[in-house]
Amino acid sequence: MQCEGRDVWEKQDVKKRRILRDRRWWCRASLACLAAASLALVGCGYQFRVDGAGPTIGGVPAAASSDPPPRLVIKTLTNNSFEPNLEARYTNYFRDEFSTGSGAHVVSESDMADLVLSGQILSVTVPTLSFSQAATLESRAEVVVLVRVEETRSGKVVWTQLAKGAAEFFITQDLQFNRTLQNRAVEQAGRILAADLASRFLLEVETGGLTKRAHMKESPQR
Repeated sequence: MQCEGRDVWEKQDVKKRRILRDRRWWCRASLACLAAASLALVGCGYQFRVDGAGPTIGGVPAAASSDPPPRLVIKTLTNNSFEPNLEARYTNYFRDEFSTGSGAHVVSESDMADLVLSGQILSVTVPTLSFSQAATLESRAEVVVLVRVEETRSGKVVWTQLAKGAAEFFITQDLQFNRTLQNRAVEQAGRILAADLASRFLLEVETGGLTKRAHMKESPQR
């Protein structure tokens, strides 16, 4: 009886080991098939992607503006400050910044335009920021510019803006080098205020503020 029970136990043990071995083989085969299928998809160039513009807030797609950008002429600025030879450089800064970041198409003065920008350099000041008992250590170049935009067809002023740009520079013992540093700070201040005005103008273009002002009726004078 003991021999028969031992034989039965050994047969069951062999059967269990065979089942475990078969399970391991099926698992390895399944993993190999999955890996081969993945490689085949990659090799054939299959990609998973989502077509369309994707989800939007509120479920309504944003409508793109079909209106062409306004054609803008930038006239040479008038220099009313005591700093000489700024009008040409500042005008170039304005044309560069408005060409890339204002939402308008900048054209030459000889071309047909929808809008005309003119402006004045009102002041250039160099206040002291820090100093010691013996000398000035740091200064700032501050530039104030006033611009206005007119619609060529009606002659109405549709946008006016006062802007200020500033840039700091250190003072050294070399007076000639200090003047060079001041000139660079004045140029940097001009680029800063030109970029600021271009950003503000872009907001007006995107919100339709220029068009609204162009079509506003003048209030009757009493």
